[in-house]
Amino acid sequence: MTGFSYQLYSSRKFPPLGATLDMLAEAGYAQVEGFGGLYDDLPALKAALHANGLTMASGHFALDMLESEPERVLEISRALDMAAVFVPFIAPADRPGDSDGWRVLGARLERAGAPVREAGLVFGYHNHDFEFAPTATGDTPMALLLEGGPSLKWEADIAWVVRGGADPIAWIEAQGDRIVAAHVKDIAPTGEKTDEDGWADVGDGTMDWPAIMAALRKTPCELFVMEHDNPGDDRRFAERSIAYAGGLA
Repeated sequence: MTGFSYQLYSSRKFPPLGATLDMLAEAGYAQVEGFGGLYDDLPALKAALHANGLTMASGHFALDMLESEPERVLEISRALDMAAVFVPFIAPADRPGDSDGWRVLGARLERAGAPVREAGLVFGYHNHDFEFAPTATGDTPMALLLEGGPSLKWEADIAWVVRGGADPIAWIEAQGDRIVAAHVKDIAPTGEKTDEDGWADVGDGTMDWPAIMAALRKTPCELFVMEHDNPGDDRRFAERSIAYAGGLA
């Protein structure tokens, strides 16, 4: 592991983007991960990345965009030289209510990712906590998604696995062959950092990152993406987290 990526969603409340990229380059990041509206002005985004010596190795794209505008997704990913495309979230109204529904959703993701895979890119799904809440029959939605989508890769958001009540090491060991990327984030001790939704800078929380990283090294995971869903200060988060994570390499 020679460098870390940074999910730009972490800095969405701290514009402009150019200043964010400057800060990340200074902090020692090599890559970033994109999302949503950042793709609206591709030439400007590409120029800003280039000016700071950064690459956008991966990007988040909504499932409905992949289904309705696959060529646009490929246009964006090619323009930015992405290696991987991930579906980041399933809205509550679209989440299945039973085990069969989660398998069907996995198959839907499999179909949506076909053009991406055919273009030579990695295609996968990024989890939150709800995929680990058992169905009425006791099944785990994350396992059902992967069952329904046999080619589907996994961008494992490890802290969300923990918030979902699951054992991250057990999941890494069980599904490691699917893991191609991981979000590196941390959870504050109970009752702390409530103004930041209970998240912490990496290394400043309760996650056992030395053990988790050791487990991830045994998988095909190549992208390690720093993320904080609601930092009070994105520079503080970015700098402290990469300083800590560098010791895990």
